[in-house]
Amino acid sequence: MAFEPPRRLVRALGETAPEGDDWLEKLPELAREAVERRELTVERVQLPGGRSSLVVLVRTADGTPAVLKLAPPRARPESERVALAHWGGRGAVQLLEPVSEGTEGVLLLERLHPDVSVRTLPEAKALLEAAGTLRRLWVDPPEGHVFETVAERTGRQAKAMRAGADAAPEVAPLVDAALSAREELLDSPPEHRLLHGTFRQSKVLSGDRMPWLAVGPDPVVGEHAFDLARLVRDRVEDLIAQPSGATTTRRRVRRLAESLEVDRDRLRGWTLFRAVESGVRARRVGRERDAELLLEFASWL
Repeated sequence: MAFEPPRRLVRALGETAPEGDDWLEKLPELAREAVERRELTVERVQLPGGRSSLVVLVRTADGTPAVLKLAPPRARPESERVALAHWGGRGAVQLLEPVSEGTEGVLLLERLHPDVSVRTLPEAKALLEAAGTLRRLWVDPPEGHVFETVAERTGRQAKAMRAGADAAPEVAPLVDAALSAREELLDSPPEHRLLHGTFRQSKVLSGDRMPWLAVGPDPVVGEHAFDLARLVRDRVEDLIAQPSGATTTRRRVRRLAESLEVDRDRLRGWTLFRAVESGVRARRVGRERDAELLLEFASWL
């Protein structure tokens, strides 16, 4: 079978690929090797797929449905592997293969229902189910972990945000507000837990073992509010289209904070930072429409 990378993946990785990165060129051969090594039967490549990895629906040698995921080193697949192993299937997709020779950048995972995420539910129900799933992931990180911290990750992002503000002065006030919020939030974090890192409605899929399970973490260690912040802006295009979008957003912050016992101001602050960071990054790679939506959303906070 030809393992042609989906257009969505090619476009997304092309926006962020460092010079000389040839992972996409090697991907078809990497996929063939991974399938042969594990004696898998390929059903199909998942489309439209993700923005950082190739996802292939397969069956193991005994006929068990599974998912083969291949990701470049910059997507931190080994960090994802460690987090999934630590969660052990509690709230997240189950890892089917331990670390061994030939597993670098390749994850063999429990098969969920890839076309059914909580995003298919009515908004209020979707937020409730997503929040409940996220709560199960907030555990103490493994002893001696090497996960990136929120301070480290947002520190890298802050540098890019400052550069973006220098290049586009009109976004400078929002960037300044986001960076100030970050400094205050990092001064006294209330907890240091293992977080999903990139949690949103589309990252929660229907399963057979449990109704809803999280996929695709980019794990990080820090406070709960950081993880919840990305969920606040889910369906941002719908929020922007509403005359009452700003009011709905503030109400969502309050409800999510209350339901997960997170400080409302800390959730608002991290939501501001993450929305501005995403907006500046979208502008940097030419996704102007996304940038407009995100920065307008951020201005409501």
